[in-house]
Amino acid sequence: MDSTQLLDAVADQCRQAKRILFITGAGLSADSGLPTYRGIGGLYGNRLTRHGVSIEEALSGAMMARRPEVSWAYLAQIEASCRGAQPNAAHRAIARLAGERPGSMVLTQNVDGFHRDVGTPNLVEIHGNLHKLVCTECGRGRSVPDYAGLQMPPGCLTCGGILRPEVVLFGEDLPRDGILRLEHMLAEGVDLVISVGTSSAFPYIAGPVVWAAEAGVPTVEINPGETRVSAAVSHRLRMGAASAFGEILARLDAGAKEAAHR
Repeated sequence: MDSTQLLDAVADQCRQAKRILFITGAGLSADSGLPTYRGIGGLYGNRLTRHGVSIEEALSGAMMARRPEVSWAYLAQIEASCRGAQPNAAHRAIARLAGERPGSMVLTQNVDGFHRDVGTPNLVEIHGNLHKLVCTECGRGRSVPDYAGLQMPPGCLTCGGILRPEVVLFGEDLPRDGILRLEHMLAEGVDLVISVGTSSAFPYIAGPVVWAAEAGVPTVEINPGETRVSAAVSHRLRMGAASAFGEILARLDAGAKEAAHR
């Protein structure tokens, strides 16, 4: 299949599907100008941080508990790289497609909050949100638009304890509610699974795609690079997310317009 035929096929699958599971990663927000953590254009590549540890160790739950100033140094750097960026056309397209199909779900690894900003329904932010802070002592929370003006590490206005973002750091458990929602979605059945901009490195991200493929459910990967699920999916678009969804929506809209004139 050439790219035009692939896009036609994916648009047709979207047209038929009533329940779509979207799984999104950092590549989706790359079209908003956000860097990924590793790879071409990434913040860290494979080198150590200036504290002499890997980024995974710096952004671990153990480091946050032991030396929060180290974790916060890199959390602040990640947030600063996001500041001023806006959701892109792919975020809006996913929100629209999910909204038009009430049984759908969006499972994102991204902590930038862009899916939430565009009103995405049935959203699971499995890794949390950088803009929601919680006190490690008293548990009180607050939301911030960005980290500008915060002391590092920031203190709780109520008890003086140290705040941390409500994100899943390396070595920490995933939110049980998010996992249960995903399991419930899969148990009820899906018509289409679309993986967008993720390397699918984690089992809970790759698993639903592989499961769907083995069960005969149509699967789509939108990613310019090779990933752990590339060989499993039924349709693979080697494209950026914004370009891909622009083409898909154009086909869906053209088909709806043609049907209306019949």
